[in-house]
Amino acid sequence: MVNKKTLFFPLLFLCAYCSAQVNSIYQNASFQPYDRYLYNSDNRFHTSVKPYDMTEVNAIVSIDSLYTKECKNKIVNYLLNKDIIHYDAKDFSFSINPSFNFELSQHNGENNEELGWINDRGVFINGNITDKVYFYTAFHEIQSNYSDYRRDRIKELGHNTIPGVSRGKAFGDKGGLDYAYAEGYVSYIPNQYFRFQLGHGKNFIGDGYRSLLLSDNAQNYPYFKLTTNVWNLKYVMMWSQQYYLENGHLGNTRYNERWNVMHYLDWSVTKWLNVAFFETINWGDDTVGTDRGFEFNYINPCVFLRPVEFSIGSPDNCLMGLTGKLTLWKNHVFYGQLVLDEFKFDEFKKHSGWWGSKYGLQAGYKTFDIAGLKNLDFQTEVNYVRPFIYSHFTYSQNYAHAGQALAHPRGANFYESVSFLRYNWKRFFFEAKYEYLVYGRDTAGTNYGGDIFKLYQTRTQEYDNIIGKGGNQERISYKDLNVSYMINPKMNMRLSLGVSNRHVKSQIADEKDQWLFMLGFKTSLDNFYYDF
Repeated sequence: MVNKKTLFFPLLFLCAYCSAQVNSIYQNASFQPYDRYLYNSDNRFHTSVKPYDMTEVNAIVSIDSLYTKECKNKIVNYLLNKDIIHYDAKDFSFSINPSFNFELSQHNGENNEELGWINDRGVFINGNITDKVYFYTAFHEIQSNYSDYRRDRIKELGHNTIPGVSRGKAFGDKGGLDYAYAEGYVSYIPNQYFRFQLGHGKNFIGDGYRSLLLSDNAQNYPYFKLTTNVWNLKYVMMWSQQYYLENGHLGNTRYNERWNVMHYLDWSVTKWLNVAFFETINWGDDTVGTDRGFEFNYINPCVFLRPVEFSIGSPDNCLMGLTGKLTLWKNHVFYGQLVLDEFKFDEFKKHSGWWGSKYGLQAGYKTFDIAGLKNLDFQTEVNYVRPFIYSHFTYSQNYAHAGQALAHPRGANFYESVSFLRYNWKRFFFEAKYEYLVYGRDTAGTNYGGDIFKLYQTRTQEYDNIIGKGGNQERISYKDLNVSYMINPKMNMRLSLGVSNRHVKSQIADEKDQWLFMLGFKTSLDNFYYDF
């Protein structure tokens, strides 16, 4: 075990296999150097499919052209601009870099005498064989001890589940956790039309900060993805496997498995307009009481899933959705999403709050270079999600993975506004964020549709299910200010300083403002959501 005294001494794992050029990249929410170029309507880029394919991104802009500035001193230039280990040959290249997050935090809550910390050490390796095969792998060994509201969130999720990462085991005697996670992929690009990727990681559909269709909120999962680019169309087909914990779990046995197939077709109608169609099917073993395994009826990538699901007895959970993006004057982007689970138009017209009216809406706006000030960007969005969406009548078919939602982190029965103001000057990054969330939380013995892990037949009422209502309505305001300096753009290595304020007011309590101060030295390669 690594103890707290080693907090700022990284253990770097130097392994000898994986790219000088990463094939896929997922932008950290606070670090989006490509967006102003990719969202420019002249480029006609399919921005709603993430992670981005870097062979497509590099055709528009390279990170080396944005932040790399060569220094005369070779040692300084190596530290600030180069990979730790890099090899480049005619048909093979790879790079190895450390991946870490060392964080100290202090807050003014009940445990304000306790210092919070994260000790995350790892490595990421990427490489390519010719221009057709790309590979990536990463591993993290982590100990952490949250002394703030994030500890409450871990308790809420249960099973020592750390948001977005993994399940942990007890570490130390003050509530610490010890855990690890890994990710990786192999991509094959035979030509300009097709891309095949076998991976263990996350995916995201949408142009917003949140996604109501598929987000990167849950931990990594195995998947196989086929992407087709033809004309102005991008078509993504993905088969993946998740697991669920709601049925219980015996020691030294496998978790209960569930499967998922997803189709997503994005059409760039014009340079300034994109529309897309989304559909996904969830199924698991307990739908028929046996080890059902993979459903081969869903293997065809060129078929509408809903009729197929109905043809086999309609035992599975189907979600459908639409996304859209409208870009005006090249850098004013309006975007949105609609997701449908179950829906009856007759009930919708009655405005009766029928429990089965399960849908969600997103509307957002982002712009770049405000008032002509280069690198000053703004984004705002609203999310509105009805009760009971993403839940099901069997535990295996809620829209989740390992106890965490596959869409919005809050699940269902909420409305939310979240806004960002970002500025970048050379290698300095500034971000201000404000979120306001109204959530209908259940009290003991009730089910008002906010908890997607509850079976929806246990609902408290048939009608009058109003969004944001429940046994205990919570109103959460979250404010965050972060300043960071990027040391090395190759791995997004940075020093960061942040302060956040969280205030929760409900029908039964009014929690005092929680101020949280954080100091970090990290490589910010992934998204982890703490605004809940």
